[in-house]
Amino acid sequence: MYGEIKLFTGNANPALAQAIADHLGTRLGDVKVSRFADLEVQVEISDNVRGRDVYLIQSTCRPANDHLMELLIMGDACKRASAGRLTAVVPYYGYARQDRKVAPRAPITAKLVADLITAAGFNRVLTIDLHAAQIQGFFDIPVDNLYASTKLIRYLRTKLAQRDDLVVVSPDAGGVERARAYAKHLGAGLAIVDKRRSGPNVAEVMNVVGDVKDRYAVLVDDMIDTAGTLTKAASALIGAGASGVMAAATHAVLSEPAVDRIANSALEEVVVSDTIPLSQAALDTGRIKPCSIADLLAEAIRSIHHADSVSRLFQV
Repeated sequence: MYGEIKLFTGNANPALAQAIADHLGTRLGDVKVSRFADLEVQVEISDNVRGRDVYLIQSTCRPANDHLMELLIMGDACKRASAGRLTAVVPYYGYARQDRKVAPRAPITAKLVADLITAAGFNRVLTIDLHAAQIQGFFDIPVDNLYASTKLIRYLRTKLAQRDDLVVVSPDAGGVERARAYAKHLGAGLAIVDKRRSGPNVAEVMNVVGDVKDRYAVLVDDMIDTAGTLTKAASALIGAGASGVMAAATHAVLSEPAVDRIANSALEEVVVSDTIPLSQAALDTGRIKPCSIADLLAEAIRSIHHADSVSRLFQV
């Protein structure tokens, strides 16, 4: 058995890390993550980690390269300080969209990042909604991939409890399995938006497959980047006769001009998890609402520490 739990975080999402610590009834470890004059990452861990069960909480959100390096350097520091076990808690696993070769001489960065995390000395990875489930196989160490849908579906059940006209919609063909799971738990119908992509981060919605007329549509996706797909899908659903549209997604990447697009779209509400911190501009829209997954991650950490099963965390 490993020693006591020690939690540390970098600069990516300290609010989430603090919420996880609060749920576990512990404190965040003392670590200073700063920059040298040339902007190299400098890490100073003050707490003793020898023999401890160490969890480094760090999403690789924007700026992705900085936050990834913080995670790797913190991991190396703990490994060299003789941590008993080292777990990377990466709520948002960046570079996951490049998970296969789609063109000659293209990289597979999801595998590269997996190799870097392993080389840094981590013994385990805990993450939320990998962009592609097969990324778990890129690691030679255990990976626990939890689902924010367990929290988002509960939120939707409460918010939409009085409605009997729901239809869950996938914004593209690749997300049908996810949308089907939401539809099953919400007792809703299922539809798909047919999309043609003309370039990276550029999407053109063509038509809606399924009956959405006079029904309230809930778009579901794993991430929102520039929100082009999401907002065009919402417009297509209204055009097909939907009585209203909202959205639910795990990772609020929200690259420019996502916030403005959502604010000026047909979407009444967009509920997202807090794997990535929301900007003040996003909160100010009044349409983008956070749903915390801190308790989900905290319970996973508790289960891993006590060598218990985490399967109970997949129940909605």
